[in-house]
Order: sequence, then C-alpha cells, then structure tokens
Amino acid sequence: MPTTLIAFLGACTLVAAAPGPSTVLIIKQSLHSRRSGFLTVLGNETGVFIWGVVAAFGLTALLTASETAYDVMRIVGAVVLVGFGVQALRAARRAKGAEEVAWQGAPKSGWASYRGGLLLNLLNPKAAVFAMSFLPQFVPEGAPHLPTMIGLAALWAVYEVGYYGLYVWFVGRMKSVLSRAGVRRRLEQVSGGVLLLLGARMALDG
Repeated sequence: MPTTLIAFLGACTLVAAAPGPSTVLIIKQSLHSRRSGFLTVLGNETGVFIWGVVAAFGLTALLTASETAYDVMRIVGAVVLVGFGVQALRAARRAKGAEEVAWQGAPKSGWASYRGGLLLNLLNPKAAVFAMSFLPQFVPEGAPHLPTMIGLAALWAVYEVGYYGLYVWFVGRMKSVLSRAGVRRRLEQVSGGVLLLLGARMALDG
C-alpha cells in the first residue's frame, strides 16, 4: 500500500502540473486576493472529490454511455469557460486608464469564488471520464473497491488543495509587482484569452 500511495501521489502531481482551465482560473482569481484564489481551489477540489465518488459508484459510465448527456455537459462547460474569459477581458478593459487602487473593483464574495471553481470542474465531462479511468489503477489487488476509491478521491482532492495553494501563495508573494495596474491588466487579458480558447476547444472537441 505505501508503494501504491507514493505512485498515486506522483501521478496526482503530474495531473495537477498539466495546465488546464482550473489552473488558469485559480491564478486569475488569485490576482484579486489570496482568499479568492484559495476558495476557488477549494471549489475545484470539491468537484474533484465528487467526481471521484461518482466514479467509485460506477456512475460516470452512464455519462460515457450517453453521447447526448456528454455533449450537453460539454457545451454548458464551454459556455461557463467563455463566460469567465469574457469577464476577465471586461475587467481588463475597465481597468485601462484607471488608478491602481481602482483595480480591485467590487470584492468578490467567498461563495462566488468557491462556486466558480466548483462549476468549472463539475461541468467538465472530461474530468468525470478521467476520474473513472485514473482512480481504479491505484486500487490494490484484494482491497475493497468502493471505500478504497473514495479514500483515493479524498486524498487526491486534499493533495491538490496543497499543490494549488502554492500557486495562490506565489501570486500573493508577487503582490508588489502584480499590484501595478498595467501588469494586472495584461494578466487579466492573457487569462481571459486563454479561458476563451479553452472554452472554444471544449465546445468543438466532441
């Protein structure tokens, strides 16, 4: 079991390190505040755990079996990504020519940040399919399938909270540089553009 856990955590590191929509959103929200970034992480990892539990019960197989359900989920997820991208680009546009202190704008509620991370994960059908194929590989032979899968899902989510928490911390440490309105505006533009591209890719990737 210790060898399996080491291999599992190594795989989790590789999964988290791969750039994707969640990484972009976490960094984007961390530009506003550490609290916003960390709550986005918690929302995202709640989604990871939920998909892990769903996979443990074998319910994600229903999603892969239904092309219609998969496509509906994919399109809705793409719309959410595009919405985040447009939001970032609008924020950058509003900030153009504004004073540095005006950049923050209206503070986001904790629920809005958490909900954003949660929705982004739950509306990504690829996250569901990945959980279904990823977790069973690390269930030791002879171990009870259901509790082991749920335990691995919990470990996966907790581990990624720590991993992505480093991103939030790093952005916070760079506050003196990122607090410059021009730098923040450019980062919002970049993150908004990336989210738009990811949303378009999800919509077109059947």
